[in-house]
Amino acid sequence: MSKALYRKYRSKTLDEVIGQKHITDILARAIATDRVSHAYLLTGPRGVGKTSIARILAHEINKLAYNDDETHLDIIEIDAASNNGVEDVRDLREKVQIAPVSASKKIYIIDEVHMLSKPAFNALLKTLEEPPAHVVFILATTDIERLPETIISRTQRFSFRPISTNDATEHLKKIAKLEKIKASDSALQLIAERGDGSFRDSISLLDQLASLADEKEGITTDLIESTLGLAPTTVVDKILDSVEAHDVPTLVKLLDDTFNEGISGAVLASQLTARVRSLVVTKPQLIPLLDSLLDVSKSSQPQLKLLSVLGLAASPKQSTKTAALIAPMPGISASIKELEKQAVKKNPTSTHTPAESNDKSTNNNPKITTASKFDWDKLIEYTRQKYVALYSVLSKCKFELEGKDLTIYTSSKFYKKKLDDTKYSPLLYSCLNDLGFFELTIHTIPTGLPPQDSQAAAVAVIMGGGEEVSLETA
Repeated sequence: MSKALYRKYRSKTLDEVIGQKHITDILARAIATDRVSHAYLLTGPRGVGKTSIARILAHEINKLAYNDDETHLDIIEIDAASNNGVEDVRDLREKVQIAPVSASKKIYIIDEVHMLSKPAFNALLKTLEEPPAHVVFILATTDIERLPETIISRTQRFSFRPISTNDATEHLKKIAKLEKIKASDSALQLIAERGDGSFRDSISLLDQLASLADEKEGITTDLIESTLGLAPTTVVDKILDSVEAHDVPTLVKLLDDTFNEGISGAVLASQLTARVRSLVVTKPQLIPLLDSLLDVSKSSQPQLKLLSVLGLAASPKQSTKTAALIAPMPGISASIKELEKQAVKKNPTSTHTPAESNDKSTNNNPKITTASKFDWDKLIEYTRQKYVALYSVLSKCKFELEGKDLTIYTSSKFYKKKLDDTKYSPLLYSCLNDLGFFELTIHTIPTGLPPQDSQAAAVAVIMGGGEEVSLETA
């Protein structure tokens, strides 16, 4: 059986470690001057070399050659994920008293040390603080936040950095050349990007793709995109072009086509984030979009969230009052009317867009009321009678009507979230329909109603928001 590439090309000396020179230089000097600590703590993301350096350090302290296929009686590796009980640590405390078999030091490498239970940490504490002179502990973790401060303070801590895309790409090129794997530079860079700062993940992906690649073409970006379920780079660029051109219909079609290909909203958002990040130096107006894209993966409905984020950024329409309060940079629009029109064509029962009625049915329906006759108080009273939960939120809001756009100012993000929720939004549109207001499109803003006076509005913007209050004197 062939060995996995990430194991085959694991570093064997501190000099071979890539991307962690700030750590390897210190450790090399410590070994050269015989200033070895009794406990080390290696922290950082997965796949950046923590375990490799722990093993190299253990062998170099004992002046032993490191071979990944060999084990040594005086270098003991413990997986804290499966040996995390207090009894396991008590057993370790007894064994550390035994002198090394042949090396100068007995070295314990405890991987994923954050998995130890609280009693186990307490049991380890005394031994870690005053270990026998012949013992060295090397602890490794991806989650430093879960370690007690008492443990951290008794170790020399080294924080590992994610591997840069450039370093990962160069390393992949060397491996591909040695393994005679045909791959384009753009494909190797894409593999490095998908590795997300992890050498192990990048090399494992290269190994996987090498077995799938055509002998003549080798590893291509098309192969990577189809294997990982990524959107083509050209599509990612077209989506951003449509955002910058404020072309909402094209944007919605591109997203629909992409989602229909089975590409998830979270994956597409990740690709867009990486692409926007590479463009912000020349296009700083995209920074607000970059910030919004980071929230997509947190959403329970990433496809809808991505549609909303990009639709807001692409929408060409925005009222002056709304812009003053919610648009920190040019290029990001608050209006989503065009997006909603496109969304309703795909899904007539959309919870954020009222169902469209054709002109014929509208003209023949005696219950239809024009937007100009909209009555907010009537709507509030109707919700009080029909839907008390909706009323409790809506009654705390204020509104502004411009044409067929009903903007509801919720005064807080909490109430905006309520009205946008799939539970409340359909009810609100249902109430509007019952009252005959079929033409209105709802927008929710998480602030108070902006002052009507221009000078007061300017002051409100400086102060971070506010409402106009009438003061009557006696």
